[in-house]
Amino acid sequence: MFGYSLTRPVHNQEYYYGIFDAWVYEAALEFGEIKEMADKAGLFKYVVKSLGSKFGITPCFMAKPRQGLPGNSGHMHISITDRSGVNLFYREERDENPRWPDIAHLSDFGRRFLAGLLDGLPDVMPMMAPTINSYKRLVENYWAPVTVSWGLEHRAASIRLIAPPTASPKATRFEVRVAGADANPYYVLATILALGWRGVEGQMEIKVPPLGKGDDVGGTTDQGGRLAKSLREATTLFMREGSVARKALGDEFVEHYGGTREHEIRLWDEAVTDW
Repeated sequence: MFGYSLTRPVHNQEYYYGIFDAWVYEAALEFGEIKEMADKAGLFKYVVKSLGSKFGITPCFMAKPRQGLPGNSGHMHISITDRSGVNLFYREERDENPRWPDIAHLSDFGRRFLAGLLDGLPDVMPMMAPTINSYKRLVENYWAPVTVSWGLEHRAASIRLIAPPTASPKATRFEVRVAGADANPYYVLATILALGWRGVEGQMEIKVPPLGKGDDVGGTTDQGGRLAKSLREATTLFMREGSVARKALGDEFVEHYGGTREHEIRLWDEAVTDW
């Protein structure tokens, strides 16, 4: 709960400064190509753990290490540019009559990409939240999104649109806020790209209205519906016949990866816990 504290970093100061020198605090990794970013995310975890071992600290990337406190997220920021560096999500001429004001500066390409994300999100949750513990983070009123939702600069939504007038044109992007710190960054980024491109190719339309400024992360279903509450529920949706996961990622991958999640669930069913 001390992520924004100015005084907390003096505790274990050398450890924190070591991370500062190697990366940054929150940690926001400098943007780059998609595979490079997955490498950076994995390397960041390694650096934090390696530095921690020098100070007798074992850093934790569980999605929810402690009950009653917000968990650890793995937000992913996505933008697409052409070869000359022009942001393809940005609309140069503001749409004067958009369906919703939130997308006035979002290109048709960006709208279709967003539509694909929203359409497929419920069916790919094992890619975003891969462990039993992942779903302890995705609960109401703990700073984590639990519904299929989006909105301009809305930090309670599953997908936060960052665009003018609150951002510069070149910074127009989506922040996918569902994934936890325990997620595999390669899988998360590949899934986002596959879903978004499916929306572009299918010329999909956004069906879910944006969250209003006063709307919270609570599990209301008048928007796009509640996301899975457990790995078991998520895996069932992921592997079912005709799922968006199968269409976007292919049957072979879904059968293999889904099988690993079913194995995880079986081990959990057999576990005797403190609870």
